[in-house]
Amino acid sequence: MSALLSAVALPALSIPSPSVSYLQLGPFRVHFYALCILTGMAVCLWLGARRWKAAGGTPERVFDVAMWAIPAGIVGARAYHVLITDPGSYFGPNVADPWAFLKIWEGGIGIMGAVSVGALGAWYGCRRYGMNFPAFADAVAPGILLAQAFGRWGNWFNQELFGKPTTLPWGLEISTSSGNFPSQYPAGTLFHPTFLYESLWNLLGVALLLWLSRKGVLKLGQTLWLYVFYYGVGRLFIEMFLRIDTSEMLWGVRIHVWTALLLVLLGAAGFVVAGRRAAAKAAAGVEPGPVEVAPKRSGKKADDAEDSASAEDSDDSEGKSEAAEKAGKSEDTASS
Repeated sequence: MSALLSAVALPALSIPSPSVSYLQLGPFRVHFYALCILTGMAVCLWLGARRWKAAGGTPERVFDVAMWAIPAGIVGARAYHVLITDPGSYFGPNVADPWAFLKIWEGGIGIMGAVSVGALGAWYGCRRYGMNFPAFADAVAPGILLAQAFGRWGNWFNQELFGKPTTLPWGLEISTSSGNFPSQYPAGTLFHPTFLYESLWNLLGVALLLWLSRKGVLKLGQTLWLYVFYYGVGRLFIEMFLRIDTSEMLWGVRIHVWTALLLVLLGAAGFVVAGRRAAAKAAAGVEPGPVEVAPKRSGKKADDAEDSASAEDSDDSEGKSEAAEKAGKSEDTASS
């Protein structure tokens, strides 16, 4: 029996990497990485709009705020990569192209920069449209984590940012011709699919945030900070124990370990502060305000609007006076 089993060749288990990373449509090249990010943005907006409507807001406002948040996020993503992840490739005496830091189409973005600076854009958009930013952030936080789950699959298409070698059956194949295969390992080595780990971790986080939201146990702002804490924990583990790609070091530790640790600390502190603030307001009998109010107008547009309204009121008053005079004359005629 053992001889029979040994004679049967069992197929080796592993996760293959795609042989292509883009589609060539005539003169246009569409990268699958970009499609993963765009898909993530779409599902984030869809889920965020649904949750904002459920919170009492206007779902279309989510798309209005996104017009500020997304460009800010793109700038933040590129800035994080250039300044934190790989500054040596963009600055210094040996850099051939001093404008390379602007060429985002050549690759190089960082999700932590995207979320951080994108949040500033969202904050401005909320102020502009009269929306409660903590309530808005709570509404879109699960969608952001869902978008990150989709975006990580772009690393799979690019055969990049994988982990240490592994013999596990879900080890990731990396082509030696991809340009990303570590030269210190023999061909055929399998690696930890960190893109898959992080994607699954993010999906689990989405389910957790949605479940806690439905339970009603989270106070204003706590969904946002729980997201920050949760993502930081997952990223911290992956950066500390799995990733092997080159990285800037700070005190002998990968730079992304420090940024992930910062997320964990900020998330925990923000969660506690938001809870205490909500408890203090409840103890003082302060009712929660509306999540959305009509945005205030200012400057010349507001003056023009007031002048227009005054003119309309004046016209209405004059019209009513004329109608009253005509009615009075008619009554006098009828009496006579």
